[in-house]
Amino acid sequence: MKRIWLVALGCTMFASLPAQKNIEQLKKWLSAPQKECLEVQAFATKGLSKAEAAVAATLIYESVKQEIKTQWTPEWNDRKMTAGGYLMPFEYKIFGEQPDDGRSLYISLHGGGSAPAAVNDQQWKNQMRLYTPAEGVYLTPRSAVDEWNMWFWPHVDSLFDKIIQTAIVELNVNPNKVYVMGYSAGGDGVYRLAPRMADRWAAASMMAGHSGGVSPVNMRNTPYMLWMGANDTAYDRNKGAAQYGLWLDSLQKDDLQGYIHETHIVEGKGHWMDKADTLAVTWMAQYTRNPYPQKVVWRQDDTPHDSFYWLSVPIGEAQNEKTAVVERSGNQFTVVRNDFQTLTLGLNDDMIDFSRPVRIIAAGKVIFDKKISRNIRAIYRSLERRKDPTLIFSAYLTITNNARIEN
Repeated sequence: MKRIWLVALGCTMFASLPAQKNIEQLKKWLSAPQKECLEVQAFATKGLSKAEAAVAATLIYESVKQEIKTQWTPEWNDRKMTAGGYLMPFEYKIFGEQPDDGRSLYISLHGGGSAPAAVNDQQWKNQMRLYTPAEGVYLTPRSAVDEWNMWFWPHVDSLFDKIIQTAIVELNVNPNKVYVMGYSAGGDGVYRLAPRMADRWAAASMMAGHSGGVSPVNMRNTPYMLWMGANDTAYDRNKGAAQYGLWLDSLQKDDLQGYIHETHIVEGKGHWMDKADTLAVTWMAQYTRNPYPQKVVWRQDDTPHDSFYWLSVPIGEAQNEKTAVVERSGNQFTVVRNDFQTLTLGLNDDMIDFSRPVRIIAAGKVIFDKKISRNIRAIYRSLERRKDPTLIFSAYLTITNNARIEN
């Protein structure tokens, strides 16, 4: 077959003549040694049918799985993940039979803090024995640092993403059944990580931690359970948990479809709750993540993220306290609030009807009302960013200054 050779974005690419269809061209591209230029391949932006988009997603994710096996599985097998120069050991146990839709994954954070490594090692070993799910992978990471804020650091997010995505590949974990929990300093970590990574979790549970005033607004679609001993007075943990519960009560009162939560202040107990909090495991297990919620509330903290559910922004715009609130109903998307200059919506067949126009309302005005097409480029972008097989988008629309749309 005749090929036209081009140079773009610093690498060689080819654009096949129209004789070949999109999926066949994708297969050839995936089997080629150079893949960095898919963005500028002509076939990557051509419209796809629903069936073609599903095939493309499967092909691309199979390629992603092979990358994970090559790059991350050796670390997984050594029980040591690395990111940004940090090393996080972990252990896991598997409980129960594997369900048809895949295993659950519980990431359980140990306590400790600014102490000798041996102390935190002991806390890690204790966390391994603390909870027992009826089904699932119970995984206990060992903090990469021995500091009071051991679970706050940005490297934790990257390491947990690697753990989750590798567990999906290696242990058939369902990406919609991933849970986070933690005790003491681990509870401190849940207060931080549950909101800023809320789109990863099916549910979260904080035990005996200190919130530090971290906002729970991102927990709109993530059920949240708080456990605290009524006599746990150090750092006013007991008062803080009660106030945090009231904060969630207030959020739920204003948004009755969101902010599922329970607050348990255990009378007569101090920092150790004699395992009353183990009920959290069963409570969390009843929930699965909805990767495409009808409403997304996304507030950045001091550890920026460039995507959240079906929203994304350029990483340079992900600045502390910037917020986006977007609602969707059928093919209509309403931007309730957007502090970002550039905000991108990811779309797929689980969210919209591609045979009808997509309408976007921002600043009280209709700024877009047209049909859009699925394409390979969008599918590839979504998997390249998150490597999550249930967060695949076949089209993107970008809102600029709440007034203009780029397709």
